[in-house]
Amino acid sequence: MISTDPFPTKLPIGTESPAVADWDHFLKAFFGTDPLPPSTLQAVFEPLRQMSDNSMMVIAQIGQTLDGRIATVTGQSKYINGQDGLVHLHRLRALVDAVVVGVETAITDDPLLTVRLVNGQSPARIVIDPRGRLASNAKVWQQDGVRKIWVTSEDQAVFAPPEVENLALPLTDGQIDPKNLLQRLQQIGISRVLIEGGAKTVSGFLQAKCLHHLHLIVAPIVMGSGRPSFELPPILHMDQATRMSTSTHVLGNDVLFACNLRKDSLVL
Repeated sequence: MISTDPFPTKLPIGTESPAVADWDHFLKAFFGTDPLPPSTLQAVFEPLRQMSDNSMMVIAQIGQTLDGRIATVTGQSKYINGQDGLVHLHRLRALVDAVVVGVETAITDDPLLTVRLVNGQSPARIVIDPRGRLASNAKVWQQDGVRKIWVTSEDQAVFAPPEVENLALPLTDGQIDPKNLLQRLQQIGISRVLIEGGAKTVSGFLQAKCLHHLHLIVAPIVMGSGRPSFELPPILHMDQATRMSTSTHVLGNDVLFACNLRKDSLVL
């Protein structure tokens, strides 16, 4: 948990464990057109496959404790979830065109946002950073040939690092509008999007009704303090709360709540 990169190197094809081989077969089938054969992977991930032409699929992922915390009071969060929960996150990355984080997550965690625990292609990396605060040596900007997009305010002059595209958007109430961002991403060929963090970014997409799915992975940990999973406006009555349609899946010692938000989403 204290290592800067605890992820093991992927096994060469042909030497995988049965679980890895199952994933490789599923990954190929996921991007095909035939029905997915019944399996644990199919039960978890098939809802993410359901897209029509010219549509998007937007999923958010959060790893939290039993008492709804995603980090300590200092922002330290590596690693709340166990190995199976981390593998699930890397599988999500392998199934999308792009992964999105807010600038606070990019600065605090300095993540790579690559696929390392499973076989699969790393998605494009997108950082929402209205004021252009992220340093040019951030790991997310590493020159590895993967597409990288820096989302800033159209009023903020920035100098993008090598290989990094700058997508300048107008601000709404001081923030990048999630629906506007998704529309622009679709225009540049990005249709499957993973909103990975942090709480403010995920909450913004949830509040804007710009999510089709939410994967909430709960670890058997109680912090008692720390940063909450969501940052949403206060409500006065329980009937104002968002009640989600969910299925549950066991990931080692963690539990995945797969929440389907399609009926309320404003994103096609």
